[in-house]
Amino acid sequence: MEISVTQAEEIREKNPSCIFLDVREDEEVAFCQISNALHIPLVELPNRFHALPNDQTIIVYCHHGMRSLQAVQFLRSKGLNNAINLKGGIHAWSTTIDPQIATY
Repeated sequence: MEISVTQAEEIREKNPSCIFLDVREDEEVAFCQISNALHIPLVELPNRFHALPNDQTIIVYCHHGMRSLQAVQFLRSKGLNNAINLKGGIHAWSTTIDPQIATY
């Protein structure tokens, strides 16, 4: 249900069709983002989760991993068992994988 940023990077390299789902607010996404991520704010997820595929890996992230964990729990309760939380969120991604992504 939760993976490290290095595991997520490996998944993305092996499976480019996997989805990175950003559940942060618009202002946060405007500040920084992981390239090619799908953005659905957490508050909109209950109305928009139907658009997500149930046959692809969905790596969900937020700033540090708490909101995205809530999102994963919600998605799994709706049958999207392919949803995985990115431990440490975009902060961990920027400090470990892509230092060009701004931290906040």
